[in-house]
Amino acid sequence: MDQITERNRANKRKGAAWETELLAGLRSAGEDTERLRLTGAEDEGDLVIREGDGLFTVIEAKNAKFEPGPFLDEAERERLNFAKHRGIDPSQVESVVVVKRRGKGWRKAFVLSTVEAYFGLDDA
Repeated sequence: MDQITERNRANKRKGAAWETELLAGLRSAGEDTERLRLTGAEDEGDLVIREGDGLFTVIEAKNAKFEPGPFLDEAERERLNFAKHRGIDPSQVESVVVVKRRGKGWRKAFVLSTVEAYFGLDDA
């Protein structure tokens, strides 16, 4: 096995471990959180929180080099996929990216969003 393949496998393991840590942490804090399984072009994100009143927050969990623009673009695509696959109005689904901080636990991770999404502003 070559070094690139081994590195990719190690990165996937780190990413899966981060998702598991985040899922367990959010559940321990009382959040109604589930892991999402779909992958590929129609991916829906990594985790989803049911907020009540038919609202959802899709989480894209990242344990990788910090790249906010691409991370947010991916989270937006996955938010729309989640809504489409369930016949939910996209306005009922929010998305965030939760980025692991080196040497820190899940509570100290970064949460990325946009000003527009965070403040509920209409598209301009």
